[in-house]
Amino acid sequence: MTTVDINDHADLDPVAADLAAAGVSWDIDTILGERSADELFDEAEQGARQLAERRGRVADLDASELASAMTQMADVLDLVNRAAYHPMLAFSTDTTDPARGAAVAHSQERATTIQTMLIFFDLEWAAASDEHVASIIDDPQLDFCRHHLEQVRLERPHMLSEAEETVLAEKSQVGAAAWVRLFDELTSAIEVDLPDEHGGSGQSLQQALSMLSHPDRDVRRTVADGVTAGLEPGLRTRAYVFNTLLLDKSINDRMRGYDTWVSSRNLANEASDESVQALIDAVTSNYALPQRWYSLKAEILGVDKLADYDRMASVASTEAEFGWEEGTRIVRDAYASFSPELADHAGRFIDENWIDAPVRPGKRGGAFAAPVSPKHHPYVFLNWTGTSRDVATLAHELGHGLHFQLARDQGVFHQTTPLTVAETASVFGETVTSSRLLSTITDPQERFSLLAATLEDSIATVFRQVAMNRFEHACHTARRGEGELSVERLGDLWAESQADMLGDSVEITDGYRNWWSYVPHFMGTPGYVYAYAYGQLLALSVYARYVEEGDAFVPAYLDLLRAGGSRSPEELGKIVGCDLADPAFWTNGLKIVEGQLTAAEDAARAAGRID
Repeated sequence: MTTVDINDHADLDPVAADLAAAGVSWDIDTILGERSADELFDEAEQGARQLAERRGRVADLDASELASAMTQMADVLDLVNRAAYHPMLAFSTDTTDPARGAAVAHSQERATTIQTMLIFFDLEWAAASDEHVASIIDDPQLDFCRHHLEQVRLERPHMLSEAEETVLAEKSQVGAAAWVRLFDELTSAIEVDLPDEHGGSGQSLQQALSMLSHPDRDVRRTVADGVTAGLEPGLRTRAYVFNTLLLDKSINDRMRGYDTWVSSRNLANEASDESVQALIDAVTSNYALPQRWYSLKAEILGVDKLADYDRMASVASTEAEFGWEEGTRIVRDAYASFSPELADHAGRFIDENWIDAPVRPGKRGGAFAAPVSPKHHPYVFLNWTGTSRDVATLAHELGHGLHFQLARDQGVFHQTTPLTVAETASVFGETVTSSRLLSTITDPQERFSLLAATLEDSIATVFRQVAMNRFEHACHTARRGEGELSVERLGDLWAESQADMLGDSVEITDGYRNWWSYVPHFMGTPGYVYAYAYGQLLALSVYARYVEEGDAFVPAYLDLLRAGGSRSPEELGKIVGCDLADPAFWTNGLKIVEGQLTAAEDAARAAGRID
């Protein structure tokens, strides 16, 4: 059995085991059932051959014929997804296992073979005449794939010939995907050496980063120095990986005729370059908000000025620890306070082995939710260290998981959403959880701590992510204009993007200049990070509607989740009363963040933390 159940925590007492979420591992073998991944790939390949019999006729298929072909395509994609997700999930829990790495490579090879067999389909559909498409696209038989088909048509200007697309697909196995895997393996192997009283040597990067919320500044400084030292080995290798991926993307963009480095991401996100730039401009023009908070935080912490390693410091009088049982109870209760249906679904993730939680040697860092397939339930991946941040992360990733779960009826073409909407359910889940906790707290110190944590989540998700987008923009622009970027040049660009956001409120230390080098999004999903800001502001606006309308709002929100990606982001927003086409939408969302800041300031005064 290949489920992950490593007994790294077998010697822990029950309290420590609960704090480490020991034994909370997922069962991924249900993805394959009684079959092997290769058997699923074999069946998918057979289905792809049958679809290939339609070569040369796709552009002329009537609605019934197209629906039949798309149904068959959905079956092929389901098989490929399940066969590919199994090794990927297994590898994420132990990136040091050569057998798991080999299984991922093998699945990528088989998936690519099948995908290249089907390249012709999208190309021919995109080439169909506008008149023919208009005559069939609204047929009810195509409800399950209509939006997907419309999006394929929008990609027509950027498609290449079938021969060129085939070469690119085949070469991708040893191109960007291989470099991203190398980066993941390199960062998963990073170890941070700390004094014995803070965990000792050989700490994972994830464990060390979680300690930056420690209330003692000397501890935070020591941890930050340890992280900087841990990032030094292999830094030039990771920089070379980044440079290679930057160049790879510039070649793809040039070949496909994209105007900017982020245009392909915007198209996939169903957002125009202009609307994304409007979001970026709105956020950067409000950098004074995080600067105002960090100046206030310095006063609260009793220092003249924050250093970069102070930004995540807890303002709580004491740093609470959360075991798995308490953390899951808090999140269950929060979802139940909003919707018993959502709470029931969340309970299945927790109770039925759909989550992998503990930190382990070789485990990939971070957290994510995996949809797998409409014919199988999703999974959630965590690195639980027992902090309040971990509780928020659980609520966040369960939001993704619940979105995937409720949208399963949409089928493979519409289950998932563009990245711009993908963060809405996750951020909403975090907001519900923090609001539920706040409603139960009367102690002024605890209320301030929670309001500060909520504000800092918004700052991290909106302002920090946009600052990281500005770093990406600078890197892609510089790589195309200057050639290969040195470690020092990348450090300059990172420091500049962070200084723009932080202003004079935070000192950027020399060691922090290389902290860009562990962020996976820059490598695997270029342009992704602005979607966090998009999703956060949308989710805050959605939550404001809930506060205004109460329980009457819940059905609309559930409809939003069930809709998956079957409509455009603007149409999805309308389900919950949000007009994403309104230029003032982002400014209004930022006013909500400003309201969070004001609430935190008032709570700090009420708690006697500032005058």
